[in-house]
Amino acid sequence: MTEKKLPIVELQGITKTFPGVIANNQVSIKFYPGEVHALLGENGAGKTTLMNILYGLYPPDSGQILVQGKPVVIDGPNEALSLGIGMVHQHFMLVPPFTVAENIILGNEPRKNGLFLDMEKAIKDVEELSDRYGFQVDPRAKIQDISVGMQQRVEILKALYRGAEVLILDEPTAVLTPQEARELKEITDNLARQGKAIIFITHKLQEVMAMSQRITVIRAGKVVGSTATASTNPVELARMMVGRDVVLKIDKEPVKAGPVLMRLEDVWAEDDRRLPALRGVSLQVKAGEIVGVAGVDGNGQRELAEVLIGVRKVTQGNIHLGQHKLTNLSVRERKDIGLGHIAEDRQRRGMILDFSLAENAVLGKHHRAPFKKGITYDVGEVKAYGKKLLSTYDVRATGVESTGESLSGGNQQKLVVGRELDSDPELLIAAQPTRGLDVGAIEFVHRRLLEQRAAGKGILLISLELEELLSLSDRIVVIYEGQMVAEVDPKTVTEEELGLLMTGGRLEGTGVQGA
Repeated sequence: MTEKKLPIVELQGITKTFPGVIANNQVSIKFYPGEVHALLGENGAGKTTLMNILYGLYPPDSGQILVQGKPVVIDGPNEALSLGIGMVHQHFMLVPPFTVAENIILGNEPRKNGLFLDMEKAIKDVEELSDRYGFQVDPRAKIQDISVGMQQRVEILKALYRGAEVLILDEPTAVLTPQEARELKEITDNLARQGKAIIFITHKLQEVMAMSQRITVIRAGKVVGSTATASTNPVELARMMVGRDVVLKIDKEPVKAGPVLMRLEDVWAEDDRRLPALRGVSLQVKAGEIVGVAGVDGNGQRELAEVLIGVRKVTQGNIHLGQHKLTNLSVRERKDIGLGHIAEDRQRRGMILDFSLAENAVLGKHHRAPFKKGITYDVGEVKAYGKKLLSTYDVRATGVESTGESLSGGNQQKLVVGRELDSDPELLIAAQPTRGLDVGAIEFVHRRLLEQRAAGKGILLISLELEELLSLSDRIVVIYEGQMVAEVDPKTVTEEELGLLMTGGRLEGTGVQGA
């Protein structure tokens, strides 16, 4: 049994504090070779901090790390790699114009005569490594020309090339299609069979059940339980994560859709490189319905949200909200006539990080009463509203006068979501509304979105979470290379079929195709 093996890595009593926060509190975990070990916990529970300590990005305040039974001090990623510990971050660290082989060997290049780069050996080494672990990557392909799933394989190969025996995967399926997620499972299973220890961080309970052999749950910086995956279930895991029962799938009451609220007609727009990002998009959202937008990240979702809220110009076509033509209106004018927006990037678009939480709570309505009186702001009203918003949406903070930067990512997201929902918009653009949230907070946001729907509001839900789209949407449209290529019924389509459409494929025998 696994427990009879010597742990390849052991954390003993790891404690780490930041100003006002105990991120890790006497955390002890053992990781074994040949095992996929999942770390679960609420946002801010301390999972990423713990892994950053193991990878040498943070020093622990107390406690020790053992590798192969011996105490070690890991004072940086290079030291971690020398001890056989690699980490694949959620946001890849690859050079797009470089080839696969060039990225993998970067910083550790083979040399001829100790001087010249030996590219032939590099390609051969990468081919052998790829074949050994069943990765099937082309070492000569450029990163900018391969899929996101293939880029992730390159990141894993980078760590393996440097001798990693322990591989930390941070939210590895966040940008993958269902097919790519299944391929990742095959890869991690194969790595485990060859004796590697895989540490898998994710908030997706079903994936934890499918991909791991052991699960450790962390809550408020402490380990609350560790169990074999076969001995638990998603309901029990969710309860351990948040300390209460959680409804994992909310029943959606039938609602009769009303008149069209928002209408896009042949909308074209360019990306930041002046290349076409939206190509003839036509779309309607009715009162009392949630329209989901599914697509692999980078296929025009961000530009779609930006043209709707007014921060990106439309080069052709028109956008209407009710009787209003939005195409040439400012962001403020759009908000004033009933458009709300949960920003995909909460730090760049959703908040001003050095503003107080109270000031962030009133953004978008700060120019109206009761917050603006004449030429001055009513500080008391702003603070009172901020306190109410933080309480209602369970934003965990030291007070409304602390800055947006002081919040964890999940609490920043809850503030942004709360502010937009509390404004009661007629049409809400919800872009990745549950990104970075734990299962309890996801349940809360989903309930509030369905309340908006029941109240006759329209919602355009742009999400990379297919489970979220299938659960909440009344209709799902698929975006591929800037075009709406399919519309499907969430009650009948599967995740696998959606994933196929998202990559430009066709559903055989249905007449539905992706490109």
